[in-house]
Amino acid sequence: MTALVWDAGRPVDLRATLMPLVRGKGDPSHRFLDGRFWWAAAAPDGAATLALSVHGSVVSANAWGPGADWVLARVPVLLGADDDWTGLDVTAYPELVREQRARPGMRLCATGLVMDSLVPAVLEQKVTGMEARRAWRAMLHWYGTPAPGPTPVPMRVAPSAQTLLDIPTWDWHRMGVDIKRQATIRAAASVAHRLEESTAENVLTRLRVVPGVGEWTAAEVAQRVIGHPDAVSVGDYHVKNWVVHALTGRARGTDAEMVQLLEPWAGQRQRVVRLIELTGRGAPRFGPRFAPTDIRAI
Repeated sequence: MTALVWDAGRPVDLRATLMPLVRGKGDPSHRFLDGRFWWAAAAPDGAATLALSVHGSVVSANAWGPGADWVLARVPVLLGADDDWTGLDVTAYPELVREQRARPGMRLCATGLVMDSLVPAVLEQKVTGMEARRAWRAMLHWYGTPAPGPTPVPMRVAPSAQTLLDIPTWDWHRMGVDIKRQATIRAAASVAHRLEESTAENVLTRLRVVPGVGEWTAAEVAQRVIGHPDAVSVGDYHVKNWVVHALTGRARGTDAEMVQLLEPWAGQRQRVVRLIELTGRGAPRFGPRFAPTDIRAI
């Protein structure tokens, strides 16, 4: 085990900052347990498990595995050390002002690992969250590797790019992943080394070159990998309604309306979206929930 103690010099809100990484309560790679955040990561130097706890401004980190040094060195950036909110002005919306004041330790996270966020984002394309999380859990349990170190519950490191390329079609089907999402994950895995070399300046462009990765998927990844302050999930089933409802009071909206409403915060639009999400209000629901078709039974 290796350890690190980092004083951020400001409040640190682990849950608000890192919750976007967690893919449901049963996520085998990202967990909040007993006040600590656990991450089983496929770091460049090898598998690693990172455990974080915080007391005020002081973050305590422990790590295990070949990639331990890499994830420890990543801790400040992971927790938003480079994410500056001082220029964000939401004074026209009192609810957002209250949310920002209530969470002074919240920042946009930045994992630095593209595939760690890209694969689950692709699994979420055009399906319900329940279906995507089920596929993510199955993939990690069948093809991931045990997380190093004394994790409080069994955790798994996501499969390597080569392993993703080797997964047979019938196992993708058993996971509930259709042919289109299979092809996108394989396309990404075939150029994984180039994607992992992406910078803040070119990450969106490189992601969009991958067949099957559109504006929504690229934004979802950029938000988590580099803490992109302006990447908005255009095309999301819910986000447009949350934003339109929060900023106008209307129950429903379109992507075009969302983009127009966020225009005054150009350069910081994702920060505004995160504040809206954290209010927990969502948008009014009408009618029955969507009933997905389980392709595993087809």
